[in-house]
This record gives sequence, structure tokens and C-alpha cells, in this order.
Amino acid sequence: MKTLYIGSNTEVIEGLKEYDDGNLVFSENGLKAINILKKDTEIKAVICQYDLTGNDGIYIYNQIRNELKIQNIPFVLLANEHKPQLYKEAFDKKIDDYFVIGATEPKNILLRVKQLVRIYKSTNAVKTIPDQEKYNYKFPLSKRIFDIVVASFVLLLLSPLLLIIIIAIRLESKGKVYYISQRVGRKQFDFYKLRSMKVGADKLLKELAKEKNQYNAPKIKTEKRELILCPVCNQYEEGEQCTSFKYDGKKQICENLFLKQKELDSKDNSSFIKIVDDPRITKVGKFIRNTSIDELPQLINVLKGDMSLVGNRPLPVYEAELITGDNASKRFLAPAGITGLWQVELRGKGGEMSEEERMALDNHYADYFVGKKYSLWFDIKILLRTVPALFQKSTV
Repeated sequence: MKTLYIGSNTEVIEGLKEYDDGNLVFSENGLKAINILKKDTEIKAVICQYDLTGNDGIYIYNQIRNELKIQNIPFVLLANEHKPQLYKEAFDKKIDDYFVIGATEPKNILLRVKQLVRIYKSTNAVKTIPDQEKYNYKFPLSKRIFDIVVASFVLLLLSPLLLIIIIAIRLESKGKVYYISQRVGRKQFDFYKLRSMKVGADKLLKELAKEKNQYNAPKIKTEKRELILCPVCNQYEEGEQCTSFKYDGKKQICENLFLKQKELDSKDNSSFIKIVDDPRITKVGKFIRNTSIDELPQLINVLKGDMSLVGNRPLPVYEAELITGDNASKRFLAPAGITGLWQVELRGKGGEMSEEERMALDNHYADYFVGKKYSLWFDIKILLRTVPALFQKSTV
């Protein structure tokens, strides 16, 4: 992979030469670099220093893209120090990447360049792939009719009970008697429940998830979980940072420190969050949760077509964002449901379940649903098994 470096920084040049396999081309100024690019069509990427004699890296980028009309090679900009305005300008110009000299090793810059070259190649390759037949998601008509009939009947039958529960919720605590949140199934939608928690309960979730999340693995305190100062930033004057700014929820920190902290935190975090014996739950809330009465407004979601009676539970947006792997995301091939396999298989047996077990059950139903093996009788059997699972000991 032939790469052109434009600049005269000896630290960078020596660092790049250490990993040079004979494919690096060096140019100390922009004019010479432009001439090289005009003649050498084998160059696959450009690494350019911002501070150049007579011009700068942004000018060279504009020349390459606009004058030479070279759009198929990545351009990486190197700055002597982090300048927020320069970072913003590079971002606005759609420069492929931006590094601060000294904050990132030349080896890692070259690795990033190789990655960008692969991305450019794959992007161009996609354009040559012929159109393929799109997969159309088909919701079985028998399932939809069954959902509408059963949901309507249950809502009419239990309307007196719902009225009593609504009054009880209102008498115990001020606030709305219902709760609406954004959930993700095959699409994002408004998800309805009776309110079982104190007003403002969402604000306490982050702290509780660390301590009482049912899906979290036992924590082993072998590493320091809070990094105080980036070693590279420590070499700069007060108020300066080695890379661009990030916000970690409490303060501004450099991107290097942010990524290291995120890597440590991810070891303790699960994709799913389920709080055991949640202290935010009210007295009425505990009763309607243990009997699953709080779930009844989801029958409205069923009538609207957001959910089905049987499927995989829709996830809060913050959980759905964490599910990116092929194995985990398979669950979204099935419709969102009020009840499903994990409720009848494990929830009714005490509520203890690992993240892997729940994922496996969600995927099993997804395989069944899209594998042309669907039958209404299977959903009916899950619904019948749901009845004893409605009554549980723990408020999860």
C-alpha cells in the first residue's frame, strides 16, 4: 500500500520509517506532493502535516480533492497540538481522520490509514454489486387477527379492574397513572404501562443498574475503574489536551482518556438491565408488577400494531443501542410481544436468568418466526403457559 507523507516533522518521519515496508513516499512541501500525485497513480493514501512551508494541510486537501479531482484515496491530517477550531474545520471539510503528533504513535496512524483504504475499496466495490432481492417482513394474517380479537376481549373484560387500579395509583402518589417510554422492536414506538414507580424514577436508573442489575456478572475488583489523568495531557500546559474533547457525564476529558475509561466500564456493563427488588417501586406498583397488571395497557400497543401478544420483549432505546452483534441482534427479526419464551421458561421460575440465556430464548423464537415454521398453536401454547408465570415473587 503506497502512502504519501507530506511534511518535515522529524519525529513523524523517523516513526513512519521504522514501520516502512518500502511503500512510503516522503515530500517536505505541498508543491512537490502535488506533482508526485499527478504522476504516481499507485499512491493509495495521504498523510499530511498541517503546518507546511508556504501553505497548510487544509490547502493541500482542497487541491487534491478539487483541483486534482482525486476522490478515491483517504486523507489524514496531523497537527502539532490540538486546536478545537482546526479539528472542527477538518471535520467540516470531511477529512478522513485527524491526529495530534505525539499523542498517537506512527504505527497506529499507519494502521488507521490501512483501515481507511479498505473502507474506500469496499465502498467502491459495493457499487458494482447487482441489486439483490429484498427480504420483505411479513406478519402472518392469522397472528394479526388473533391479536386484535384477544386484545379487544381482554381490555373489555378487565376494564373495571383497570379503573380500580388507576384510582389506587393516583391516591398513593401524585403524577400520571400511566407511563410512556420509547421502546424498540422491529421499529421504535411509544410503549404503554401503568405507572408502578415513584415520579422521577428514570433519573435513578444509572446508579441502580451498576449495583442491582440482574444481568450483571459478579464484579472482580482487579483494576482501577476511574482514570484521573491522561499521561500525554500531563505533558501539556494547564487547559490544553492531547486530543479533542469528550464529555463523560461529569467533566470534559480528552478522547484518549475517554476511550480508555469506556473500555474499562464496558467490562462491567450488560446489554440488558433488570433491577431486582427495585426500591423505586411503590406499594401499588409492587402489586401490579407481581401480578403483571401493569402490562395491560400494552394491549393498546397490540391493537395499534406496534406489538403482538407473543414475541420478544421490546427494549428501551439505551439497551437496543448496545445490541450490535449478529447473534444478539437476531432477536429483532421477530415482532415485539407482551409475552414470549423467556417469560414462560425462566421468569416464572424465580426470575433468575443470565444475559446469554435470555438472548438464546429470544433468538430461538426469532428463528421459529422467520423460518417458515410459524403456527398459531405455538403462540397459543406460550399464552397458556404465561398465566402461571404472571405471579412471581421478585419485583423485576
